[in-house]
Amino acid sequence: MRARFLLALMPLAACALVKPPGPTSVLPHVEDQWRSLATDDDRERLRDWRDSFVAALDSAKKGGRGADIAREGALLDPDAAQSDAALPAGDYRCRWVKLAGEDPRQPRYLGYTPQPCRVGAAGKAMTFEVLAGPQRPVGRILPETYNRMVFLGTLQIGDERGTIRYGDDKQRDMAGFVERIGDRRWRIILPEPHFESQMDVIELVPAG
Repeated sequence: MRARFLLALMPLAACALVKPPGPTSVLPHVEDQWRSLATDDDRERLRDWRDSFVAALDSAKKGGRGADIAREGALLDPDAAQSDAALPAGDYRCRWVKLAGEDPRQPRYLGYTPQPCRVGAAGKAMTFEVLAGPQRPVGRILPETYNRMVFLGTLQIGDERGTIRYGDDKQRDMAGFVERIGDRRWRIILPEPHFESQMDVIELVPAG
């Protein structure tokens, strides 16, 4: 499955990469509200996030993955967000879960090995990047409400060293909500990603 994903992305390798790479290159200006920075496509994906989440869960359960979903607890509960979504800067472990998808041959639930990731302070916004693995989100976390923040970024793949600027390639753009779902536990909800799945959820827990 992972190999099919990477092969599907190979034609995108010709996209212009920004060097030096990093979250501030992906989305360099964050003085405005996130809605003015997000693409039309991403504003639509975020607006319909709950419908996408529920539909993905229903598909996974119909595909026999109900026990996997139940085991994840709050991580896969659409309404699990708690107050004070802001997460401290530091090193984290990020675990990616993918739900449903258009390809009927694909498992309705996929959980991946945790990878190192990092949250950094950057004025009113924060930076976020996954540091290892074949799929590495990188971008900014922007203010929204007390219970939720917004992630806008792009997807770095394979052995790429540079990053693509947000908005330059729709297929690589990522948009999600950052929520706290427990004591020292957060998630990023990524509705309707452009590859593999119908809903992606990334769990963040401090590395130390």
